[in-house]
Amino acid sequence: MNKLNEEYGSLKVVCPYDCGNAPKKKLLQELTIAIAKNDQSFILEHLKDDVCWDIVGNKQIQGNNHVVEILSKKEKDRATELHINNIITHGSTGSINGIIILESKKRYAFCDIYNFTSAGKTSKIKEITSFLIEVK
Repeated sequence: MNKLNEEYGSLKVVCPYDCGNAPKKKLLQELTIAIAKNDQSFILEHLKDDVCWDIVGNKQIQGNNHVVEILSKKEKDRATELHINNIITHGSTGSINGIIILESKKRYAFCDIYNFTSAGKTSKIKEITSFLIEVK
């Protein structure tokens, strides 16, 4: 599979070429990059005010205010690389998985599952379920 390598400031992103073929795929790609870069304004623009974000085995975050609070705490160990393996969307759901590498050289495999308010192109995200596992 052909991969696209791009630089977003100090963040290197590797992603399959076909990730931008559908509006929701492109949004999930951009949102994942925004999360890795901690671009809070972009993230909040696409979340419902009462979003529910379940980071399985860690915490459940309810509402935009708490999302910002959690993202502010992750400023310490910035992401340097993001490898996106798959983006899958259908109707009002979507999923993305890959590997994120931090400045500390820690590597995490992730899978995020999204539920949108509707199947429409401009719908907001109402629920996120994230699986995050440290890998060697």
